[in-house]
Amino acid sequence: MQRQRHRPGTGFTALHLVQPVDGGVAQVVLDLVAAQVAAGFRVAVGCPPEGPLAGAAARRGAEIHVWHATREPGPGLLREVRQAARLVGRVCPDLVHAHSAKAGLAGRLAVRGRVPTVFQPHAWSFEAAGGVTGRLAGSWERWAVRWTDRVVCVSEAERRTGERAGIDATWSVVHNGVDTGRFNPGDRAATGAGTGTARAALPLLAGVPATAPVVVCVGRLCRQKGQDLLLRAWRPVVRRIPGARLVLVGDGPDAAALRAAAPPSVLFAGAVPDTAPWYRAADLVVLPSRWEGMAVAPLEAMASGRAVVLSDVDGARESLPPGHERFCLTPPEDPPALAAAVSALLLDGPLREAIGRRSHQHVLSTYDVRQTAQAIADVYREVAAVPRPERREPIPQ
Repeated sequence: MQRQRHRPGTGFTALHLVQPVDGGVAQVVLDLVAAQVAAGFRVAVGCPPEGPLAGAAARRGAEIHVWHATREPGPGLLREVRQAARLVGRVCPDLVHAHSAKAGLAGRLAVRGRVPTVFQPHAWSFEAAGGVTGRLAGSWERWAVRWTDRVVCVSEAERRTGERAGIDATWSVVHNGVDTGRFNPGDRAATGAGTGTARAALPLLAGVPATAPVVVCVGRLCRQKGQDLLLRAWRPVVRRIPGARLVLVGDGPDAAALRAAAPPSVLFAGAVPDTAPWYRAADLVVLPSRWEGMAVAPLEAMASGRAVVLSDVDGARESLPPGHERFCLTPPEDPPALAAAVSALLLDGPLREAIGRRSHQHVLSTYDVRQTAQAIADVYREVAAVPRPERREPIPQ
């Protein structure tokens, strides 16, 4: 017998099924876990044990259930689906919230509508994969909406991309949010100082002259985030601004290739436990992604009072303050345009500072993580309030 369902609040059980366990997706989940635990939810997280998510979610008060799953679909999918089904059986949640493509695939196959289900793509998988794989991913998303009570997109652009792909879902748009207590301008706001104090705390920048502009890119080192495009754009930037440095913060499958292609003016910080000091040390933050839903790193950078340069993919325009598009957006996969935008802002300090101040205020008013958590709670409330028809499909064991 299925236990009585609760409305969101004290006693409500939410199960977050998550893969990947790092980067922006993990940060979104951690922020939701903290808010939901504070609101009296019982929160469970099913995720692979590798990476930072499991430990960080446990410290925020979540139950952790190991779910062995790779990032990409493969021969282990059936095992992953069965594990997810057993996890749902143990937790007995009021609602399953599946994050990103892999969890959305395995979770919905495991549950098949027996439990209220929210799917949050965090960027569509069919954008990442071209050819036959991309077409199959699109077909799956069109099919899987029958087992999805709500699709949560992080931007209107991501929702429109889903609609253009023929996904006939019940949609909610909930923008990503930022912990504005953690991400803030630091000494620059308090004293009017530049980035010198922030740089002094980072050993990697110890040898960089105080007058040298520093550009920072925070993100997994992979094709999606476009660091290879940034390296192609960086050479003309350095020709115009010889002392400039570029720091790539993060790790990933493309790390070795990027290191091999990088000139001496590019520094690699690797994976770091806290990205906030890197934003404060930057003169400019760049993210030349090939696709996104709405990237978290630019929001964190703007909360830190930094100007950003972004490729014009889903969510980028929505993340910027009105009127900043002509300074801060470049066409996707266009290294010359990227080089021109980065150079222009590095050479115009007053404009860069003004953009950073306006960006900080924009995030405070629009992208505070507390607004995000409340909007997700509202989605849960709406989904949980809908009467459940009897489901005849068994959950696979």
